[in-house]
Amino acid sequence: MDARDTELKKELDASLQARRELGEEYESALVDSFLEKVDQRIDGVVERRVRRQFAEQRMTAARDSRSPRATDSWGERFGFGIVSLVLAVPLSAIGGGVADLPGMLAAWLGIVGVNVVQAARTNPGLFGRRKASRDDDWED
Repeated sequence: MDARDTELKKELDASLQARRELGEEYESALVDSFLEKVDQRIDGVVERRVRRQFAEQRMTAARDSRSPRATDSWGERFGFGIVSLVLAVPLSAIGGGVADLPGMLAAWLGIVGVNVVQAARTNPGLFGRRKASRDDDWED
């Protein structure tokens, strides 16, 4: 038996003792009083359990929202940016040497295109249309 059960047992014993002393005419009041204490105890236990479960759900939701996706890690984005910059130098030199300015522009359009595709892959909806928020106060 834990402390709460012994406390409830003491309350029951006190109620029974009071019934013996006061007589049967107070029996319903004593039973109601004891049941009220039991209800309060049950409500307290249920409330603690609900709070704990709610806190656990909030913690789980917070962890899930902060955890990086496997395809969108910071290291992957950083590495891809470094590789793009490192390859930009020779590609610019080759494009500029072969076809002057149009060759350099073609090389840079390719580099930018690859980076845009990578950004769109790791951040779905990045280039999608945003829903216009409507404010009812401004409508006629």
